[in-house]
Amino acid sequence: MHWFIILNTVLVAVFILIIKKSNFLTYFHGSKWWLTWFAIGIITLMDELTSIYYAPFEAYRFIGFKAIIYIALTSLLIRYLSTKMVEISEILEVNGLKGGGVFSFSYLVWGPTVSFIAISSILVDYVLTATISTVSAVQNGTTFLGFGSNIKFITNFAVVWFIALLNIIGIKENAKFTFGIFVLASFILLNLILGGILNFNHNSLVILGKGFNGFLADLSAGNPFQSYEFIIIGIGSCILAYSGIESVLQTASLVNSWKDIKKAYIFLAFTVGILTPLIALLSLTANIAVDQHETDLIPFFAKSVNGEFFALLVSATASITLIMAVNTAMVASAELIEKIAEKYSFHWLISTNKRQSFYKIHLINASFYSFIIFITSGSQAILAEMYAVGLVASFVINTASLLKYRYSMGRKEITEPTSRVGTLVLFIILLSTFIYIIIHRPYGTLLWLFISTLVLIAGIRIAKTRSPEIAVRKLSNSPMEIIFKIIEIKSKVVNIYFRRPREEEKGLNEDNSVYVSFYLPRTEMPESKHTNHFWLSRQRGVGLFDMIHGLLKTIEYEVSSEKEIHVHFGWPLSSWLDRISISVLVYQITHLPKKFPSFHFHMDYEPKLKEMMKIRNQELKVRN
Repeated sequence: MHWFIILNTVLVAVFILIIKKSNFLTYFHGSKWWLTWFAIGIITLMDELTSIYYAPFEAYRFIGFKAIIYIALTSLLIRYLSTKMVEISEILEVNGLKGGGVFSFSYLVWGPTVSFIAISSILVDYVLTATISTVSAVQNGTTFLGFGSNIKFITNFAVVWFIALLNIIGIKENAKFTFGIFVLASFILLNLILGGILNFNHNSLVILGKGFNGFLADLSAGNPFQSYEFIIIGIGSCILAYSGIESVLQTASLVNSWKDIKKAYIFLAFTVGILTPLIALLSLTANIAVDQHETDLIPFFAKSVNGEFFALLVSATASITLIMAVNTAMVASAELIEKIAEKYSFHWLISTNKRQSFYKIHLINASFYSFIIFITSGSQAILAEMYAVGLVASFVINTASLLKYRYSMGRKEITEPTSRVGTLVLFIILLSTFIYIIIHRPYGTLLWLFISTLVLIAGIRIAKTRSPEIAVRKLSNSPMEIIFKIIEIKSKVVNIYFRRPREEEKGLNEDNSVYVSFYLPRTEMPESKHTNHFWLSRQRGVGLFDMIHGLLKTIEYEVSSEKEIHVHFGWPLSSWLDRISISVLVYQITHLPKKFPSFHFHMDYEPKLKEMMKIRNQELKVRN
């Protein structure tokens, strides 16, 4: 009994200290309300942590007691994935993008087509987060109340529309309400864990050993490929335990900096990253018939360790926290739709009320969630099978986009880059998990394919007339403008410098030089204050080398007989591993002298000021 007193006394002290701090949830800056990293963390925690009420049984359904080990292993994988999410948030911010998560990042890296697939995946994820959490909330909350199936079914819709109303009220009140639920859940769940630890006995140890032996058997299967297959099956069966991790990245526009995103992910690592595997272990090894408690495993576990009254508290807390997972899905979904509406100029959809709420989006979301609950008859099993497909698909798209970005752009812009090799390994694991899930989750696969197809068709049609690239492409110079500039140059010798976007603009005032940069309309905005710097828009389906070749061909035809043309390329300092695409381009460039024998080609390197000073100082030391 004294352990419970100590625990609850410490919790009271901790929360008093937190509440005493001003602006610990929201603050007003620059005419806008911002959420703190702590607020974002607890909103997402309400999503991730609620999976303990359905994920342990769903994992047990497929792999038995091995789920105890695999849920812990999956937690480590997800914590590593969160470091990639932080890196993505910094990349988005560097490129002037905040929020939108997988949609914004896939659009940045791949363009509109892949981004629409990302949209469908993440929307499936949010829809099923909301619906399965609603159903599980009602099932857990009514465990000991004896409600009939009809009342439970109707209650599902009441939950969805209550959360819609909460979001329409406004973001500030939303964060405060969520914090109150977080405080309640902390007391209940930590007391539940303490009760489970104190009741952990020999029988529990036997079950744990059984699960661990099953895990070791997977590792020592016939060959490494078979062992890998078993591990992927284990991870795929437990991935639902960590749904919601992408919500932090998705709601990045609600915080002031990507560093808040980093702090929120660290907070989640030390809370839900530990609590979820621990609660799964204690509940699956408790002295209860796991097979008989598909929808109410955790309330019955609470009853077995702390008594019936505490079980009622856990049941109520389960219901409330699961309802808050619906809230997280609705908030993140609204942010995603906002980014899409901004990019494609559907401004009527993102008009806000006096409390900065996207009330139209919340009403649409609530209607669609209600429709999904209706067509699935509120079945947790069907919803769970559907859920994982969109979740893992978004993970795969994010890691694939990060790989492409890092290997093409390098790490210069990123202050805290993660390992590229680690990203590649993570991508392979997630892709393998996705393949396993689409094979063994036919309902989810069909839903994902159906929505992906609809969104992709609609998206391509919208992009043709509303894409933001259209306006940016209009800012492009034309090759003839470059020709006219060359003709205007009085000097017989003309230098043409090809510069990458965002390189330092040195020497742009030289009278006999022309500078050319190619830009992607979705990533760079052509900006130059110099009349001899020209920006050419990259064309779809046309490689960078082909555009360089085409420009030089035009120059050769128009002015090569009148001028002595010197073509300059920067020296590629990045390693082949860091910028593999640049190395391929350099290989292509080496063939240009044969194609344009009348041109002079140079590959230049300009030493930086610091390096020059260092060399001069060394020379002076030698002389002295």
